[in-house]
Amino acid sequence: MSDAATKSDAAMKPGWTPRSAWAGILSEGSFGAKGPAGVTATAREDLGIASLIAPEDGEAALSQVVKTRFGLDLPTTPRTVVLAGRALVWAGPGQWLLVTENRTGFASDLQALSGLAAIADQSDGRAVLTLSGGKIRTALAKGCMIDLHPSAFPVGSAALTSIAHIGVHLWRADNGPNGAVFEFMVARSMAGSFWSWFSASAAEFGYSVHVGRG
Repeated sequence: MSDAATKSDAAMKPGWTPRSAWAGILSEGSFGAKGPAGVTATAREDLGIASLIAPEDGEAALSQVVKTRFGLDLPTTPRTVVLAGRALVWAGPGQWLLVTENRTGFASDLQALSGLAAIADQSDGRAVLTLSGGKIRTALAKGCMIDLHPSAFPVGSAALTSIAHIGVHLWRADNGPNGAVFEFMVARSMAGSFWSWFSASAAEFGYSVHVGRG
């Protein structure tokens, strides 16, 4: 191929720039009712996210390596376990999500589990929000079918459900300065639809939006 043809071919290839799952969907600031925000939403960026599915009769071997490498026990009920910036979130029988605060060393983590589970890197395919505030449960109750009262959904609980016909994976993190903290994960393609529902639900309480890096 001639130099001219090579240059022409290169010029026709589109340039791809990494983009946040929340880009063009939400903006930082205060919205809704005036006064102190009753709800805080933090868009999570740069998380490492991978699905793990244990083969039949292979859960014990996976559990051993996870314990040795991460110091975590695989949750066998709808729970999440967290240590040193890594979380394992129950996603169904024999299934979990590995979530890390950033992607440094994430490829090595997945390589260490290779052959022990079916692994799919979901880092760019999911959108995650951390939701908190004194009115967060009331806002979520407008569409979430899960009872989020502390007696029914304590710290560490996880669930798969749907909100506004959108599949949602959620879990409760440690409490923050304003009380309960929830992590909400949706497919990237549904981020706009989820935000449309949530922002409308939170508007009457006033809400603030932030972007948080891993």
